[in-house]
Amino acid sequence: MRDQGLFGPESVAWRVIGHPVSIVGGLRALIIQSLHPLAMAGVAQHSDYRSRALDRLRRTAYYVTATTFGDTATAHAAAARVKQVHRRVRGIDPVTGQPYSADDPATQLWVHCVEWHSFLAAYRAYGGRLSREDEDAYVAEGVRAAALLDVPQDTVPASVAQMREYFEAVRPQLCISEAAREAIEFVVHPPLTRDLLALQVPLRIVASAAIATIPRHLRVMAGIDRSRAVDGLTIAAVRPAAAALTLPLLRDAPSLVLGRQTRAVALAARAGPVDRAAA
Repeated sequence: MRDQGLFGPESVAWRVIGHPVSIVGGLRALIIQSLHPLAMAGVAQHSDYRSRALDRLRRTAYYVTATTFGDTATAHAAAARVKQVHRRVRGIDPVTGQPYSADDPATQLWVHCVEWHSFLAAYRAYGGRLSREDEDAYVAEGVRAAALLDVPQDTVPASVAQMREYFEAVRPQLCISEAAREAIEFVVHPPLTRDLLALQVPLRIVASAAIATIPRHLRVMAGIDRSRAVDGLTIAAVRPAAAALTLPLLRDAPSLVLGRQTRAVALAARAGPVDRAAA
């Protein structure tokens, strides 16, 4: 039998992350992850996202495609490279004064939960319908993904209800720092640099689609809140055109959103090694 990796074609993860709108979930995750000061400190002090935005997208795409759609060896090799990078990402958070480390299990859990849930949120809004059982199955599948980076499995939410409880427990730790504000601005209003110039329209539309799926209290904290009417118009416009909107992004960077294992792993291999410093 062929090794079909951590999940396989019958998994909900393949259905959700294999949909083109998961790139919306990827931008949603970047926005929300930045609100955790220890996670944001690692990005601010060790990431090159400002100068090499598309390279970072490719590296993140490699990790997601390799671990979701790759065979078992590919998934574990991708995780091993991330763990090697994470050992170098450490310092002192200027907001809280606390030490941070990218391989800290609590920080890794935050990054995993936001990312995994963001793919689900984007799929709910723009991709398709899932039953409650399918949503719980998807969250439970994510435990395997988190375990790749040595997050203790008994700490990882395994249902939608547990995911909701986790986010409520972490909520008091969240804040908007100057570094977070700059990162969110970069995602929502990407600069007119040479590598991003041709992607301005799809990036901004996808970012707007991501904002529409973010809980209001987090949007208020991040300074990106807007009316429900704008959200409604965005969802109505993006849902039928989601694949077309993301095509320019998928051409220029290996996608987070490939539904077939062979194509996903091929694009992941073309992207090259991953460097997901702290985010």
